Amino acid sequence: MGVNELLELVFRWGHLVAGIMWIGNSMLFNWLDRNLVAPRPGDEAHRLSQGTIHMVHSGAFYEVEKKLLEPGQLPDQLHWFKWQNGITWMTGISLLIVVYYLNGAGYLVDPSVLKIAPSVAISISAGSLLVGWIVYDALWYALGDRPKLATAVSLGLLFAAAFVFTQIFNGRGAYIQTGVLIGTIMTGNVWLVILPSQKELIAATKAGREQDKTLSLRAKQRSIHNNYLTFPLLFIMLSNHFGTAYGHWLNWLVLFALMVGGAGVRHYMNVRYSGRRWIGPAIAIGVASLAAVMVVTRIRKAPAAVVNGDVDFARAEEIITQRCLPCHSPHPTDSMFSAPPKNVMFDTPDRIEAMVSKIKELVVVNQTMPFLNRTNITDEERAELGKWIDQGAKLK
Repeated sequence: MGVNELLELVFRWGHLVAGIMWIGNSMLFNWLDRNLVAPRPGDEAHRLSQGTIHMVHSGAFYEVEKKLLEPGQLPDQLHWFKWQNGITWMTGISLLIVVYYLNGAGYLVDPSVLKIAPSVAISISAGSLLVGWIVYDALWYALGDRPKLATAVSLGLLFAAAFVFTQIFNGRGAYIQTGVLIGTIMTGNVWLVILPSQKELIAATKAGREQDKTLSLRAKQRSIHNNYLTFPLLFIMLSNHFGTAYGHWLNWLVLFALMVGGAGVRHYMNVRYSGRRWIGPAIAIGVASLAAVMVVTRIRKAPAAVVNGDVDFARAEEIITQRCLPCHSPHPTDSMFSAPPKNVMFDTPDRIEAMVSKIKELVVVNQTMPFLNRTNITDEERAELGKWIDQGAKLK
């Protein structure tokens, strides 16, 4: 295992663990907020209480109360929830650097999408994160009192950014870039808006004065944003497993459908405790999102090349040997891979036959393989492989 691969393992593992903790805490606190039992009107003993809840877990009962504190009344021990987010973002950025920036930005640049130098691609990638946060933050400071307008503009800008990424980077890189942008905005919300509000709450309590309500309302607003962005971000974190999505020529439209569906399902999960019907609408928007993906991914481009005659296995094997074996062999000759990706190998006829459906999907239809077309497969060769498979993929 090389240094890069080891770093990827460490950062990916840390990213997953920290992400589970961060998102788990976020969903738990949102659930608590929506299930608190409000104090009785006129209950002076609980005048600062915003509600209580009783739960059972791990063999005992828990009693949780959300409340404000009297001026000067601060407990000796106070738990903060910030490093789960911080570590999630830092390990995510580390993964972006190790996987997408190093090795000549091999996982980011695709000459068939846009021929740019690795340094330019990396500069665009990193710069868009900073610009994205500045634009989003400024927008909500300016239009925070008009949330519907600010939401519409924010979604429009997010979708525009995702579309632009698909026109600059390869599909996999564009999806991850969109996810890192969302994660950076969420992290900015935590560290630059929510935590300062909490610090002011503590400082005001210690000093015996009331907190600035504007800070509190703004922090709650940003917390809600993070809540709605959670499900879209989770899909993007897993998206490199779905070549049919990021490799499609309308990959930006697939991403839009899944992001809208994820946020929509999260919305109905949020409102289920307000007495509104939610299961039906949540299922409906989830099914509609998946149906849109099914429809979009079946829209095919006109083939760039057409093969008129028959193609036998000898020709198919020749193409696979030249274009696929440099990576998918017991000992890859491509310097980017120390082992065959996903342990897929095409060094024997039986192994080729076993992967015929994937060859059709990834090489012929979506054309995400060979990876970034590092072996320069031609449109005619893709068409020949497709013709051989359509003829029954016979080995003799």
